[in-house]
Amino acid sequence: MLPSQHIRPKYKLILFYNIHPDKQEQYYRYVLGTFVPAVQKLGVYMHMAWHVAYGLEDYPVRKIEFVTESAEVLSRLFLSDEWLGLEKKLQTYITDYERKVVDFRSGFQL
Repeated sequence: MLPSQHIRPKYKLILFYNIHPDKQEQYYRYVLGTFVPAVQKLGVYMHMAWHVAYGLEDYPVRKIEFVTESAEVLSRLFLSDEWLGLEKKLQTYITDYERKVVDFRSGFQL
Protein backbone atom coordinates (compact mmCIF):
# COMPACT_ATOMS: atom_id res chain seq x y z
CA MET A 1 0.00 0.00 0.00
CA LEU A 2 2.97 2.29 -0.46
CA PRO A 3 2.41 5.33 -2.67
CA SER A 4 2.93 4.99 -6.41
CA GLN A 5 6.25 6.81 -6.13
CA HIS A 6 8.38 4.54 -4.01
CA ILE A 7 9.65 5.90 -0.73
CA ARG A 8 12.78 4.89 1.15
CA PRO A 9 11.47 4.04 4.62
CA LYS A 10 13.59 5.12 7.56
CA TYR A 11 11.06 4.66 10.37
CA LYS A 12 8.37 2.15 11.16
CA LEU A 13 5.30 2.91 13.27
CA ILE A 14 4.06 -0.36 14.75
CA LEU A 15 0.62 -0.80 16.29
CA PHE A 16 -0.03 -3.90 18.41
CA TYR A 17 -3.47 -4.94 19.68
CA ASN A 18 -6.24 -7.50 19.89
CA ILE A 19 -9.59 -7.01 18.17
CA HIS A 20 -12.73 -7.15 20.34
CA PRO A 21 -14.39 -10.43 19.29
CA ASP A 22 -17.82 -8.78 19.09
CA LYS A 23 -16.55 -5.83 17.01
CA GLN A 24 -14.60 -7.53 14.23
CA GLU A 25 -16.83 -6.42 11.36
CA GLN A 26 -16.91 -2.80 12.53
CA TYR A 27 -13.13 -2.93 13.11
CA TYR A 28 -12.38 -4.08 9.56
CA ARG A 29 -14.75 -1.52 8.07
CA TYR A 30 -13.13 1.28 10.08
CA VAL A 31 -9.50 0.27 9.57
CA LEU A 32 -9.78 -0.37 5.83
CA GLY A 33 -12.28 2.36 5.00
CA THR A 34 -11.15 5.21 7.25
CA PHE A 35 -8.06 4.64 9.41
CA VAL A 36 -5.50 3.45 6.85
CA PRO A 37 -6.48 5.94 4.11
CA ALA A 38 -6.43 8.85 6.58
CA VAL A 39 -3.02 7.92 8.03
CA GLN A 40 -1.61 7.57 4.52
CA LYS A 41 -2.89 11.06 3.61
CA LEU A 42 -0.82 12.28 6.57
CA GLY A 43 2.35 10.83 4.98
CA VAL A 44 2.71 7.54 6.86
CA TYR A 45 2.09 4.50 4.65
CA MET A 46 0.82 1.05 5.53
CA HIS A 47 3.58 -1.48 4.96
CA MET A 48 2.45 -4.77 6.51
CA ALA A 49 -0.27 -6.30 8.63
CA TRP A 50 0.45 -9.37 10.73
CA HIS A 51 -1.74 -11.84 12.55
CA VAL A 52 0.36 -13.57 15.20
CA ALA A 53 -1.51 -16.81 15.71
CA TYR A 54 1.12 -18.87 17.51
CA GLY A 55 4.35 -18.52 19.43
CA LEU A 56 4.19 -15.26 21.35
CA GLU A 57 2.43 -15.89 24.63
CA ASP A 58 0.69 -12.91 26.25
CA TYR A 59 1.18 -10.84 23.13
CA PRO A 60 -1.47 -9.12 21.00
CA VAL A 61 -2.33 -11.05 17.87
CA ARG A 62 -2.66 -8.07 15.52
CA LYS A 63 0.29 -6.01 14.37
CA ILE A 64 0.08 -3.27 11.74
CA GLU A 65 3.16 -1.50 10.40
CA PHE A 66 3.34 1.90 8.75
CA VAL A 67 6.50 3.44 7.28
CA THR A 68 7.80 6.92 6.54
CA GLU A 69 11.00 8.58 5.43
CA SER A 70 10.93 11.33 8.03
CA ALA A 71 10.87 11.70 11.81
CA GLU A 72 9.24 15.11 11.25
CA VAL A 73 6.29 13.45 9.53
CA LEU A 74 5.82 11.19 12.56
CA SER A 75 6.04 14.17 14.92
CA ARG A 76 3.40 16.05 12.94
CA LEU A 77 1.24 12.92 12.84
CA PHE A 78 1.30 12.38 16.60
CA LEU A 79 0.55 16.05 17.31
CA SER A 80 -2.33 16.31 14.86
CA ASP A 81 -5.93 16.39 16.00
CA GLU A 82 -6.76 14.05 13.11
CA TRP A 83 -4.41 11.34 14.44
CA LEU A 84 -5.73 11.72 17.97
CA GLY A 85 -9.28 11.20 16.70
CA LEU A 86 -8.32 8.26 14.48
CA GLU A 87 -6.42 6.54 17.27
CA LYS A 88 -9.20 7.14 19.80
CA LYS A 89 -11.81 5.66 17.43
CA LEU A 90 -9.54 2.66 16.71
CA GLN A 91 -9.36 1.96 20.42
CA THR A 92 -13.14 1.48 20.56
CA TYR A 93 -12.68 -1.71 18.49
CA ILE A 94 -9.56 -3.14 20.15
CA THR A 95 -7.86 -4.05 23.44
CA ASP A 96 -4.26 -4.29 24.64
CA TYR A 97 -3.20 -1.39 22.42
CA GLU A 98 0.43 -0.38 22.18
CA ARG A 99 2.32 1.65 19.62
CA LYS A 100 5.98 2.28 19.04
CA VAL A 101 8.36 3.75 16.50
CA VAL A 102 11.51 1.90 15.47
CA ASP A 103 14.18 2.32 12.83
CA PHE A 104 13.04 0.57 9.67
CA ARG A 105 14.20 -2.96 8.98
CA SER A 106 12.50 -5.27 6.57
CA GLY A 107 10.75 -8.28 8.07
CA PHE A 108 9.04 -8.87 11.39
CA GLN A 109 10.02 -6.44 14.17
CA LEU A 110 8.81 -6.22 17.75
